[in-house]
Amino acid sequence: MDHAAPPSQKSEKLPFEQTKVRRTILISYWIVVLLAVPLWWYTTSIERLSLPVSRINSQRGKECLGQNDLELTVTEGALSSNVYGISVVPVLEEPVAEGRRLSIPSLQVSHIPQLLTSLFAPSSSPSGSGSASHLVAKYAPHYRLAFTVLNEDAADGTAVIGWDIRNSISRHLSSLLHRISALHNFTIESQVRYHAPLAFEPHHVGLDNEGIYGLTQDDLKVFVNSAEWTLSSSASNDPVLHFILFIPSASHTPLRILDAKNNPTSSNAFLLPQWGGVVLFNLQSDLAPQTFLTTSDLDQVFSIFRLQLLSLLGVPRLPPNIVPANPSDPLTDWQLDSLYRQRAIENAFSSKETLESIAKLVNEIPNMPLGQDVRGDVQDALTALEKVYPAATNSPILALQYSSRALTLASRAFFNPGMLALLYFPAEHKYAVYTPLFAPVAVPLLATALREWKKARARKDTDKQAEEKDAPLREREH
Repeated sequence: MDHAAPPSQKSEKLPFEQTKVRRTILISYWIVVLLAVPLWWYTTSIERLSLPVSRINSQRGKECLGQNDLELTVTEGALSSNVYGISVVPVLEEPVAEGRRLSIPSLQVSHIPQLLTSLFAPSSSPSGSGSASHLVAKYAPHYRLAFTVLNEDAADGTAVIGWDIRNSISRHLSSLLHRISALHNFTIESQVRYHAPLAFEPHHVGLDNEGIYGLTQDDLKVFVNSAEWTLSSSASNDPVLHFILFIPSASHTPLRILDAKNNPTSSNAFLLPQWGGVVLFNLQSDLAPQTFLTTSDLDQVFSIFRLQLLSLLGVPRLPPNIVPANPSDPLTDWQLDSLYRQRAIENAFSSKETLESIAKLVNEIPNMPLGQDVRGDVQDALTALEKVYPAATNSPILALQYSSRALTLASRAFFNPGMLALLYFPAEHKYAVYTPLFAPVAVPLLATALREWKKARARKDTDKQAEEKDAPLREREH
């Protein structure tokens, strides 16, 4: 037999069903949410400092050309090594450059302005104006020089198994690398590869009853077989200049370079713009199957490598009517100073472009973070850039150092990981990330708050109606 519960037990509510407890719980949730909003805002907000845009824009009209004020004085003693000097030597047949001195024949005294103009011209204009500018590698304070012997197929006849590269570098390149150490630091590596097949078949050309194989001008453009050649033996972010001694296989020997009409040329080397140089080395058939190249065997090869390195580094050539005093040293002080000025111009130009790109990028992407490290690099780059212009008229080396620092800092600011993190993160992505997180929390809280508000309003209306109904009764009692 069932017993009915007392009326007091039916009407009794559980604790969490009581209005006061329920509202307390709801208010507690909202307090937690409201207190978490500042923390969420702080952890998700980006640091966006201001850039010195006015200083960046002020660099736009400046040019680092460096005036070359020349003053001719007659002296009887020796000049300082830092002073450009001109000597008239009657017995000379053509102008000779030695150090910072230029010796000219007496019959060419009237040509002094033209000679000086030709010597200073390479550094008197911004980058990209020279006919060989496309060959020059982009400036970097550190380079790796990779010297590689590539045997096309060591199993097919004679192959080079080693070379005396240490002594060859010491003989042909050490003095040059030391002289341009103010421009670049170099790391040298070498290797020998025994299988380096070409990606194409060389053209067979008949010549005086003797068959040769040739590389056309189109073949030179695709000569490097990047898919199968391993040319770099170390991992580094420094740019690499490659110098390849290519040994054709016996089935492709002799290998020559062809001109536009497919006729063999006398040259056995070619330059790949901004990448490196290649020298073809055809081995004699009567050599031993395994050949070691001595220093004397490599003299001509490394003389070519030296000229290729000068071209890749952008060293201007002497005018055709001026010869160096020491033909074995192809780099004169005239050329070196001109190279300093040219690289300073290029670095200053690249620094300004990079800084302007940073300012434009930050202005176009409102949510891009910009921290103190980026702003500090930009400010330091501007400071170094502003020092380039006065230094260019007095010291080419000092101008180069300032411009190099400006370029390094500007590039570091541009590729700062903190800036790149949100480069491709538009506002739509934020909605896609936050909606699945906040919607399950926000909807129940809002719905519960709305329901409690409706209940409170309904109860208030009920109480008001009850008071209005009881009002006449209270008046009668009084």
